[in-house]
Amino acid sequence: MARLNEYRQKIQDLLTQLAEYSSKNDEVESQLIFDAERDHYQLAHVGWRNDRRIYGCVVHIDIKGDKIWVQHNGTEFDISNELSKMDIPKENIVNGFHSSYMRQFTEFAVN
Repeated sequence: MARLNEYRQKIQDLLTQLAEYSSKNDEVESQLIFDAERDHYQLAHVGWRNDRRIYGCVVHIDIKGDKIWVQHNGTEFDISNELSKMDIPKENIVNGFHSSYMRQFTEFAVN
């Protein structure tokens, strides 16, 4: 349970840092969506840029069992590496946006 709470906090810290980094545009809001009960964590952008609607998930991370699943990464940052820099073992991080076949060629967990 202690490790699960640690993972939750580190994911929230990382997404909060990313939200602060990406909130430079006053018309586009960075929204943090944390569901710690079901272990779903997202960073979304909502707003307008000129006359164009901006809406979408930028980063989506889940905790499944004892692993962190990076489901989507729409940033220039390598979210999995950022998590490993936060002392989360690479064997506990899954790049869910890769097929199970492709995951075997990374240094992270397969599933």
